[in-house]
This record gives sequence, C-alpha cells and structure tokens, in this order.
Amino acid sequence: MAYRFYSRTTQVTIDSVICALAFSLAYLLRFDGWPPARYADQWVTLLPYVVVGSILVYGVSGIYQFIWRYVSTREMLILAATQAAIGAALMVIRLTFGPTIRVLEIPLGIIALYPCLSFLGTGGVRMLRRLIAEQQAALRQPAAAPEKRVLLVGAGQAGVLAAKELSVRPDVGLRVQGFVDDDRAKLGRVIGGVRVLGTTEDLARLVHQYRVDQVIVTMATVRRRDLRRIVQTCEQIGVPVKIMPALYEILSGRVRVSTFRDVRIEDLLGRDVVQFDCDDQDVRRWFTGKRILITGAGGSIGSELCRQLLQFAPTQLLMLDKDENSLFEIHHELQRLGSATLLTPLITDIRHELRLRRIFERHRPQVIFHAAAHKHVPLMELNPSEAILNNVFGTRLLVDLADEHGVETFVMISTDKAVNPTNVMGASKRLAEMLVQAKAATSPTRFSCVRFGNVLGSRGSVVPLFQKQIAAGGPVTVTHPEVTRYFMTIPEAAHLVIKAGSLGEHGDIFVLDMGEPIRIVDLAKDMIRLSGLKPDEDISIEFIGLRPGEKLFEELLIGAEGVRVTRYEKIFIAPPTRVDVDQMQRVLARLEVAAKQDDPAAIAHVLEAWFNAHDTAASTPGRSLRFLLAHGQGRGD
Repeated sequence: MAYRFYSRTTQVTIDSVICALAFSLAYLLRFDGWPPARYADQWVTLLPYVVVGSILVYGVSGIYQFIWRYVSTREMLILAATQAAIGAALMVIRLTFGPTIRVLEIPLGIIALYPCLSFLGTGGVRMLRRLIAEQQAALRQPAAAPEKRVLLVGAGQAGVLAAKELSVRPDVGLRVQGFVDDDRAKLGRVIGGVRVLGTTEDLARLVHQYRVDQVIVTMATVRRRDLRRIVQTCEQIGVPVKIMPALYEILSGRVRVSTFRDVRIEDLLGRDVVQFDCDDQDVRRWFTGKRILITGAGGSIGSELCRQLLQFAPTQLLMLDKDENSLFEIHHELQRLGSATLLTPLITDIRHELRLRRIFERHRPQVIFHAAAHKHVPLMELNPSEAILNNVFGTRLLVDLADEHGVETFVMISTDKAVNPTNVMGASKRLAEMLVQAKAATSPTRFSCVRFGNVLGSRGSVVPLFQKQIAAGGPVTVTHPEVTRYFMTIPEAAHLVIKAGSLGEHGDIFVLDMGEPIRIVDLAKDMIRLSGLKPDEDISIEFIGLRPGEKLFEELLIGAEGVRVTRYEKIFIAPPTRVDVDQMQRVLARLEVAAKQDDPAAIAHVLEAWFNAHDTAASTPGRSLRFLLAHGQGRGD
C-alpha cells in the first residue's frame, strides 16, 4: 500500500500541487496581498506553463529516480540545483521575450521567490516521507532489549552514522549517552543530536558520571596507538570496549553500522593498515583476461592472492602447490563463487623441472606470482639443504622458465628476513631476490620482488600459537623480552603483492612502509587482554630464549639501498642490486652441490663468504655471518 501511495504518479501530482501553490504564494508575497489586475492576469496565464515546465525539468534532472524514504543531503542538493535552473530559465524568458510580450515580463521578485518556495515545498514533503519511514521502521522493530548506556568514541561522520542508527534501532538495546572526541573544538557541541562530553582523557570520569556500560569506538580511521590506549584505559576502569565495523564491511552489506564487534588483534597492530582501491584501473589492465600462475597457492598468502586476483576476471587461474589438502580447500572455495575464470589446480613441487616445463607449455601463463617457499626460520636452520634447494633453486627454475616462455610479469614474494640475513631461510630468500634481479637485467619479462614483514594469522605465525597457549591456560612463550617484529594482515599483504605486479619494472624490490615494529611481548599481552584475561595474573608469560637463527629485530632495507616513492602511498621501491652474475653462478654451483649432498657446514661456508662480500659487509662494516659456520659445525657435520 505504501509503495502504491508513493508511486511515480503520486509524486508528480504532489509536486504539481506544490509548484502551483508556490507560484501563487510568490505573487501574494510579492504584492503583499492580491496583485493588481495586470499581474493577476499574468499569474493565471502563466501558472499552468510554469507548473508543467517545472515538472519536466524535475524529470530531466532525475528527481523522480529518487526513493523518497531514502532522501539525503545529496538528493536535496540536486533538488536545489534544479530549482536554481528553473529560476535561471524564468530570468532568460523575462530578458529575451519580456520587452515584446508583456505577459512574459515576470517581476524579479516572482523569479526569486518561486524557486525558493518550490524548493521548500518539494524538499519538505520528501523529508517528511523519510521521517515517516524511519518512524514506521522503528515501530516495526522487535521489543527493545534491556538498555545499555554507551559512549561513542569519535564524533566524526562514522560516529554520527552510528548514533543515528542506534536512535532508530531500539532492538539493539544501546542508549547513547554522548560522544567522546579528542578534537577540543567539538567539546560541548551537539552533533547529530548527541553532545560531545569530553576527550579520551576524560573516559574514566565520564564512564563513572554517566554510569556507562560499554564504550564503542566509532572512528572510520583510528591510529593503532590511539586504539591501544583506549582499550587499555577501558580495561583499567573495567568497562568493555567494542569497535564499529570497517566501512567496506558495511558497504558490502555483510554487517550493519550497529553490528559492533570486539576489538581484534589486527586492530592493535603497530601500524595503520594501508587501504587500496580494488577498482584501480591501472591494476586491472595488467590482470584482466590474463592467464595467472600462483605458486604456493594453498598457503596463507597464495590463497589470498587467488581470492583477490579472481576479482580482476583473469581468463585462467593456475593454482600450484605441493600440498594437496591446502590446494583442494582453496580450489573448492573459489569454485563455489561461480566465477567465469577457469580454475586449474596443479599439484607439483617447484623443483620438479619436467613437470613445471609441461605446465608452462600447456597453459602458457602470462603472469606469475611466486609465493611458494620454506619460511620457518628454526626449521630451516635444522634443514638448511631443503631451504637452499627449494627457495633458491626452485626459484631459479621458475625464473628461467618464465624468461624462456615469454611470461609478461613475474612477482616473487620475499621477506624482511632477507635483509642482512643471519639465518639460512633469510639467506636463501636474499639469494632468490638476487636471482630475480639478475634475470631482470637481460629479460623482457617484468621481474620484481615484494618484501614485507610478518603476516598475522598465517601458518606458523605467532598469533595462532599464542591463541592456542591462551586457550590452554598458558603460559604464553616469548623468545626474548625485547624481540620486535613488523606485522601486516594477510589481505593487505596480498594487496601489496598485486600492486607490485602492476608497478614492477626490471628487478625492483617493493617495500611497504610498515610503521613502527611491535614488541612480541606487547602483542602477547594484548592478546591475553582481548581474551578477557589479565597478563601475569590469569595467564603467565615465559621467556624461552631466541631460537636458532632468530634476530632481536628485523629490517626492511639493506643499508646501501635507497628508496623511490611510487604512486601508491606507503609503497616504496628499492633499486636493483648490482651483482657479478658470473661470480654468482659459480657460487650457486658450489651451493647446489653442498645442498644436494646435505652438507650443512659446506652450505654455511658458501653463504658466509658470499654475504660477507656483498650485502652484509656493504651495509654493516665488521659484521659477518660466522654464526652460520658455527651452527653448521655445532652439529658435527
């Protein structure tokens, strides 16, 4: 019934009546009552033409495409612009035809008053419709839940949006007491019907004064250090804290503004998450309609690359992994999406030359994202030959095949542990970077590398380990009280890699500005608190010592590297390293023999000599990789 009442015909009828009344009222106001006979005749003569003309202009401007119950500032601005156009048209008519056709000599007062009165009338009925719709929606809501008093931290657009929805959602059971905002210019102001009561420094006082049951962070973008401070303050005063969903979650329809969630560990990263535009046309042109090969497609980063690249509509997605279970899971997940992209799961090891060659010949990939690697530092210290054979020589095989088969773009995923490496895994990834850069110097393929820090939630990440330890009642084990790491989320890491694929030239290494590193012990304490427990009281933290090959801190740039900015904020390029290719090939030959013979001491000797002569010595005089040799000797090899 409501739909029929507010149909297009009804809207036109209402607007016609409003236009007629506005035109008539303009004459009555202009002449302070009934107009003289001449202007009364003009009024009656022009009335139907003005009404019909106004309705036609409304139609052309798209006014009748609006749904009245959702009218907003944007629609009102369009309506105002339409009225201004009508006023301008009346002025043109007066100036052009008024001198010769007396009835068209419309008084200037009428030309000024009519659009204003018409806007007030047509805009007013639309706003009234919206108010009625919101009232009806509120009445249809289920019975209100027991009310909780809440403070909203953040009086920006996101906060106003949250306050507004809560005002029409009694079923949520949250009553807003006020805003908290660190912008002192807003203190005492009423925004969206809610008063700004104080700053975050006043949280403890405001919670007590207004008997607040819950604090909700309603900032669209909040710095991680600020969020950590708010969470710690709320913990100290004993009030729970929640956070508003991200804007992309709201726009996707997965959640409502009022679907507040608990603060997660990724919200407390030591850096601000970098947001990327998934509709970037410069990126789309590199991947849409292409055949894309992803190695390590079943892993944390590889599977996320598959998900995100599918949005660019490639012709074929070649998903390669040696773990059949992981590959089955991502293949099955993507199949359910019903994409037109051909999904091809490929089970093989990147060291299997004959199998890889057949894959390149049959499927002719145009873009390669190389994510397959052994990544666990302590395991690779115990199995150095596997790290070298997989990370170095598996990469070399892929690089050679990409060059041989004319692949357009090749992106290798590297790690911060490749910078000044002090372990076998880091050394193997740095050698892989050098292989990519060396090939880039002579190949038409666009080779590049992406270097970033630890990924939250990935396999082997400290976060799942801490979660298991907390669930078991502790203790949470940390290697050293001062150990620090850079962190980023899996989706963000995949975004960066995809951007690199569109930017990479010949041997570029892409580095993300990851902000400040975070102490692992602070991460452990945050996770304990987010579990509703207290560090060192409910859950103890134990320091177990650095593991073999582990650093106290990681680096993203080698000292000798300089960086260039890119068109994407916080993504930088480290230029290619100049390497004597012939010398590197001789070193690789010795390294391959040592790895195939499973000789850790020989592997350590080769790596020590190479890196002391290149990366490490160049950036840190006097620093050496003797620990590699000592570690190899320590096993009696």
